[in-house]
Amino acid sequence: MTVSTFHDERTPVDGAPAESLRRTVNVLGAFHHMALTTTVPKEFVHRAAVAEVMLTDWQRTDEAHFTVAAQWPRSHSFFTPSQTGHHDPLIAAETIRQVGTLLGHAEFGVPLDHQFLLQELVVEVQPEQLAVGGTPASLDLDITCTEIKKRGENLSGLRYEAVIRRDGALAATGSLSYTCTTPAVYRRLRGHHVLDGPLNPIALTAPAAPQSVGRMSPVDVVLSPIGEADRWQLRVDTRHPVLFDHPVDHIPGMLLIEAARQAAAATLGHESFMPLGLTSEFKHYGELDAPCFIEARRLPRTAAGVDTVVVSGHQDGHEVFRSTVTAVRPTD
Repeated sequence: MTVSTFHDERTPVDGAPAESLRRTVNVLGAFHHMALTTTVPKEFVHRAAVAEVMLTDWQRTDEAHFTVAAQWPRSHSFFTPSQTGHHDPLIAAETIRQVGTLLGHAEFGVPLDHQFLLQELVVEVQPEQLAVGGTPASLDLDITCTEIKKRGENLSGLRYEAVIRRDGALAATGSLSYTCTTPAVYRRLRGHHVLDGPLNPIALTAPAAPQSVGRMSPVDVVLSPIGEADRWQLRVDTRHPVLFDHPVDHIPGMLLIEAARQAAAATLGHESFMPLGLTSEFKHYGELDAPCFIEARRLPRTAAGVDTVVVSGHQDGHEVFRSTVTAVRPTD
């Protein structure tokens, strides 16, 4: 498992409802007649930078259903558009991830100082709906909560399915599950790994050649070659402004997902790699102070021409995560 942790110096709120935030907009007076768009509070999606917030609004429709609005920029420093002019499919994964913490805090009353332990994340995209247009992509998400777990009155876990539409057309689907824990329980679980001071990661290793893993910049490469076929050491750069948007005491889940994408690209030999789907299970915390090794195994191509790569990460004898990545060979 991995954990989404956000340290906020302000007094935590116990599930500030969406309506209280909408009332804030009403005080704008002269602008009340206009249709205004802004992001949701960055604290609700566990981001430190407002620029990394994908969600712009949400609404509860019943006890288990919500609608969420989102926007993808035409360009992004990390979720870079493909060479074919398509939005990065992993921006859909990040959008689905942000929905979970938003609903946890704003609708299910999880305090801001609690932690979310990511268990599974699935995303599948429709490439024809991911083309970058002349303006940012405006998206509508239908969210169905299939499991709402509570301990007493408090949320202890959530599983939900997401359908992402762009201009009414299906762009992506996905699902996510997580559990919640209090600061006291988290501290007992993590022991000496709890973030109380500066990070102490292992030394930063050299990146693989960017184009060999479907990247353009070495800054965004998360794999380091170790001289073995289809096996690498995870490259953990705690200075990365997106993957480490704020200090954490573990390897972030999105870093592991990116490692799966890059390992699949290297295994398939696709320089312009665009995954169609990715299913990730998180089994143990990935620690920053020990090497984590990434392994990839290619499965036989299907009759429909779909390639599948199974990627796993191991650290100190434990499997940290496992991802299954699907893709099609790019056309020349």
